[in-house]
Amino acid sequence: MRSYNISSETPEAPINLTPLIDVVFVMLIMFILVAPILEMDNIELAPSSSQSTEISSATMEKNPLTIHVRKDNTIWYNKEKVSLDHLKIHLTAARKKNPQIAPLLLHDKKAFFGTYQLVKNTAEEVGFKEINIVLAP
Repeated sequence: MRSYNISSETPEAPINLTPLIDVVFVMLIMFILVAPILEMDNIELAPSSSQSTEISSATMEKNPLTIHVRKDNTIWYNKEKVSLDHLKIHLTAARKKNPQIAPLLLHDKKAFFGTYQLVKNTAEEVGFKEINIVLAP
């Protein structure tokens, strides 16, 4: 009888990646074709100042901290025009007085998004964890 010594190191069969690459290219082409067709969700911001004052008068009783960003990018805190630095001072004082309250932000849709971002960042710097944003109905 003959004995054969089989080595424990058997060569592995090569893996064919061609079908995988084909599938990836087909998926890529599908995403390129479908992406422009998809509708992006838009956020409607609060209407211009005439309607936003109606909203603010109704909600002012519930929330004493109202911040308006008007279409000319001016910032109004409780119906008083303020700069960004003064807004930070007012929000800091209001936070010390009542830490559980959340400011109400009304942003005109014709105002710059950057102004909204600055107001939001200022409120976060002061320590507010939550901001109520009024959107168009």
